[in-house]
Amino acid sequence: MADDSNPPDRGDEGFGDNPFANLPLFGDLAKAMSGQGPLNWDAARQFAALSSNSGNGEPNVDPLVRVALADLARIVEMHVRDLTGLDTQFPEITPVTKGVWAQRTLEAYRPLFTELATSLGRRPAAGEVESLGDSDPMMAMMANLSQMMAPAMMGMAVGSMVGRMAGRTFGQYDLPIPRSDHALLVVPATIDQFANEWSLPVDEMRLWVLAQEMAGHTLFTIASLREQFTAMVRHHVGAFRPDPSAVAEKLASLEMGDAADPMQAMQRLLGDPALLLGAVQSPEQAALAPQLDAAVAAVVGSVDYLVDAVAARVIGGDALRIAEAVRRRRLETSPDDMFVERLLGLQLTQEQVQRGKVFTAGVVDRVGEGRLTELFAKPNPLPTPAEIDAPGLWIARLEL
Repeated sequence: MADDSNPPDRGDEGFGDNPFANLPLFGDLAKAMSGQGPLNWDAARQFAALSSNSGNGEPNVDPLVRVALADLARIVEMHVRDLTGLDTQFPEITPVTKGVWAQRTLEAYRPLFTELATSLGRRPAAGEVESLGDSDPMMAMMANLSQMMAPAMMGMAVGSMVGRMAGRTFGQYDLPIPRSDHALLVVPATIDQFANEWSLPVDEMRLWVLAQEMAGHTLFTIASLREQFTAMVRHHVGAFRPDPSAVAEKLASLEMGDAADPMQAMQRLLGDPALLLGAVQSPEQAALAPQLDAAVAAVVGSVDYLVDAVAARVIGGDALRIAEAVRRRRLETSPDDMFVERLLGLQLTQEQVQRGKVFTAGVVDRVGEGRLTELFAKPNPLPTPAEIDAPGLWIARLEL
């Protein structure tokens, strides 16, 4: 009869994928973290909820605000349809709290974040961790630990990222990403707060945001544009290549003794999503970047043009003041915003916005504003890097 009290010698087996396999506490932790896929969605939801409102409760949206927004939406709908020449069927305007926006956005972006987590969760190439271990066994152990923790860290990073977005967003098209929600989500608390801070009429600010949401929705209902744009973004997020030593180096170099509070030091480390994700731009992403930049510029420029045109009709004199305030805010990106944009391949810099503005103005000058959306309905409608700076080339290609 075999003696189970002396388990067979496993050699270095536990030092491979799980460096703590033979330590009961860490072995249990490894089991808990395994089998959950590339991204821990429970962690993502919890961190999104915490980050969206700093853990504080939020009052429900006032029913009177819901009624007011619905009335304003009917005005905006009419003008967006008139300007675009499209009989767009708009989903219901749905006012939500920051917390609800965060949870709905996590679900809306789930395919993108899953693609991202899968690309970053790829096992290191053969020999990468082994060579790391040859030079520094501790670094190899930390690299394996970071791999084990990747789904939980990814969930925390993505949840925190979306939660922070929720804290300052007006609606769902602040970022130009197609969504399949059967509603247009707006955050009245943030819209009204911004209006008060800038001494803007609240109803006019609400009209401006509704125009942005409906213009963004209208463009992304054009199947050829939506499919090409989505494919580019998914290609970008799926082409990250993880750096197996990024987290290991930081963890190994973290000297708790230098910090007044070791937990604060660890919290700062865990608060750096770029480090935790170990995201490294790949050659595929570098090659795609000019094309994606051109696409983003064209979409942002077209949405801004439509919003300005609608605002001039329904708001009047304050339209320009609102546009300047909102777009200044858009360009004053926080590190969190810049990280979101980098992960999704979006460049919303002043230069990019200006490129889009000049491109759209050039198209409208040549064919009229009524044909802008018509051209986006052509096959492969997004401009190339050369076409974004020469709209006549874009028009010529699509009209052949």
